[in-house]
Amino acid sequence: MPLSRLSVCLKCGAELYVCRLCEFHDPKLRQGCREDRAEHVQEKQRANFCEFFQPRPGAHTVRDWAPAQAARNQLEALFGVGKPDTAADPKRAELDKLFGNKPKT
Repeated sequence: MPLSRLSVCLKCGAELYVCRLCEFHDPKLRQGCREDRAEHVQEKQRANFCEFFQPRPGAHTVRDWAPAQAARNQLEALFGVGKPDTAADPKRAELDKLFGNKPKT
């Protein structure tokens, strides 16, 4: 389906004719585009006048964040993010007593 420069998402109102939804968009490149002849666009999430725009297949699908959240939860468990619970950790309570640290509340 062809998109005009002013096309917006009917659900959220986001602009659709943007670099980030283009097949040629590649954030790893200096200019952010694999098309050599395209002019540089500063704002990749705003509508532009690029004549090489091709909607990327699957650009409209919602990203599944479950794997990222699971990895984040594992990292938090590994590094003990959050305040220490001295009641649940008797060794921590002994260290606090030895060095005179007061438990954070």
